[in-house]
Formats: sequence, C-alpha cells, structure tokens
Amino acid sequence: MRVVSLLPSATEIVYALGVEPVGVSHECDHPPAARELPAVNFSRVDPEASSEEIDAQVQEAEREHGGVYGIDVDVLDDLEPDVIVTQGICDVCAVDEVVVAEAVEEIDADPEILTTDPHSLDDVFGDVERVGAALDRPERAAEVVADLRERVDAVRERTTDLPAAERPRTAVLDWLAPPMVAGHWVPEIVDIAGGEYGMADPGDRSRPREWADVRAYDPELLVAGPCGFDLDQTRENLDDLRERPGYADLAAVEAERAWAVDGHHLLNRPGPRLVETLEVLAGVLHPDRFPAPPESFARPLSDLAPRTDA
Repeated sequence: MRVVSLLPSATEIVYALGVEPVGVSHECDHPPAARELPAVNFSRVDPEASSEEIDAQVQEAEREHGGVYGIDVDVLDDLEPDVIVTQGICDVCAVDEVVVAEAVEEIDADPEILTTDPHSLDDVFGDVERVGAALDRPERAAEVVADLRERVDAVRERTTDLPAAERPRTAVLDWLAPPMVAGHWVPEIVDIAGGEYGMADPGDRSRPREWADVRAYDPELLVAGPCGFDLDQTRENLDDLRERPGYADLAAVEAERAWAVDGHHLLNRPGPRLVETLEVLAGVLHPDRFPAPPESFARPLSDLAPRTDA
C-alpha cells in the first residue's frame, strides 16, 4: 500500500505500524529514514525565523495565500498514493485537509484521505487504530496502543497518591511571542504527570494569552516548548520570555523550576511520542519519583545562555 503522510506525527504512526510511506511532509524527521523520502508539501514560512517573525509570516501567508502550506501536485501525482494521512487540528502546524482534497482532484490516483484531529491521548490512540485499519495493520495497531497505554498507566500509578499541595501549579507555553498557553492533550498529560494545570482545560485549543494572565497565575513550574522549535531554536528565542515584565518574579523562576522542552519532537507532535512527552514532564515535575529527562529533550532555562548578537 502506497501511503503519503503530511505531518510528522502521522509519519511516526505509519512507521510504528511497520509501513514505510512513499512520501512525507517537509518537516518529517523521525525516524531518520523519513528524511530521505520525497517531500510532498512546502511552507510559506521560514522555520528558522524568530517566534515573533514567524507569527507575522503566518498572518501574511493567511492573508495572501489562504494558508501556510501548499502541495507539490506533481510530486503527489508521481507517488500514486493509495492513502494520504493529513490533519484538521491546526492549519499552522501542518497542511490542512481542504488543501489536500483540492490537490487530489488534480492527480490521476484516487486515494483515501484520512484526517487526524486529536485533542487528547485517547484521540491519539484512536488515530493509531484508525490508521492501522486503513493500512490493513489492525493487529499491529492494537499492540502499539497497548504498549502506549501501559506506559501511561505506569506514570499514573506513581502520581495518583500525590496530595494537591505536592502538585505544582504548571504552565506550558507552546509559543513565546505572543505567549500561548498549550491546550489539547497538554492539560491531561500534566495532570497524569503530577501537576496542576489551571490555565486550560483538557481538550481546549492552544490560544494566545495576555502575559498579565500568566503572571497572575504565577506558575510554580513553567515550561517553554514552542511549536516547531527544538531546544536550540528555543534557546535563540528565550529573550521573548525572559524580557517580559515580572518574569524573574514568577514562582517557577525564583525556585529555578523553569524548563525548556523540545516542542518540535515531543510536546506538539500528537503521535506515539506524546507518551515520551508524558515521561519527560513527569521527570521535570517530580524528580524524586521519576528519572531525569534526557538533556536532548529538556533543560532548565537557567542552563540555557541568553541569546546574544555575537
């Protein structure tokens, strides 16, 4: 079966099911073999720009082109897909299903378009099962989901006895300029990992928030995990956070409990590695109960040097 995946999380699902896609998105980089496959879509935004510049470019792309992403129809036609996996959760994160449907009308193949729209861990597990069914891998999908649920339960079992006083008031920012409080699966993950998440409910969409709201909430644990940014790119944009009024007075900063977490590979990628995100956040929230997270995925902000012009 010839599969095209148009977002990194779906690519990881497809590989986890034992299927190698014939084409992927320009952002698909895990597993490493995905980097060698033809890219079917393109972005109108420079991913190496600052968070503020990217925000401006996104708005311009929406005004001028109706969206951030486009499809290379010639590449898609050459790949002759049987199934295309896309998403409907966010037209800034990956190519939208409407754009995909318009492109399919221009090619000879007549593929099934499978759209993911996850807002919780259960939604992600359901996507694994739906993709597994579409790719004739239902048994493998059941095995993958069972393993993921077992890992989630292992974390939950070690935090269920925590009293409220030992659950740090937590804020996760998935964009820095403007500041956005992470929603979707993040409130659920923080709760399972042993934190209190008071700025969004499970399933809420991520949305911009006034910095004054973050200051009023005064998180005891602060996580910066901008969507699409790994730790190096987050480091380059930390002044967008550090230079905000009252940042140094936040409880999390005073207690040296402000962290950067890889927003590109973990926090904002709703595929199998969301469970790894849970394990990382558990280590950040409760280092007495869980192993320290790998430095490749999470670092204290105090360890990351401020951005300089040098």
